[in-house]
Amino acid sequence: MTKNPKPRRPTPARGTESQEKVAPSKARRTNERAGSKQDKVLGLLRRPDGATIPVIMKATGWQPHSVRGFFAGVVRKRLGLKLDSKKAGVGRVYRIIGRKPKAKTKTEPASKAV
Repeated sequence: MTKNPKPRRPTPARGTESQEKVAPSKARRTNERAGSKQDKVLGLLRRPDGATIPVIMKATGWQPHSVRGFFAGVVRKRLGLKLDSKKAGVGRVYRIIGRKPKAKTKTEPASKAV
């Protein structure tokens, strides 16, 4: 004797899934969450006196190479912030001093006068 298999639940047709299940909105992906490690580090870097790598390591639990990678990948590239670094008595101090200037876009060359 064969057992009756469980009836299969019909699968929804393509494109009928709700938008929330397919992909989160762009706004959610680009906004910083309050209290996240990224938010903490950016807060430390925005202080007038800045922060050292050991201070950021203590606040986040990251290794030194992770902090430096965050500076390069997130702070400088993704967020486009200008990061200043100065050697001080306690080590190198990093702080955000503004945004990087936008690169000039190439414009069409002026037509040559004949």
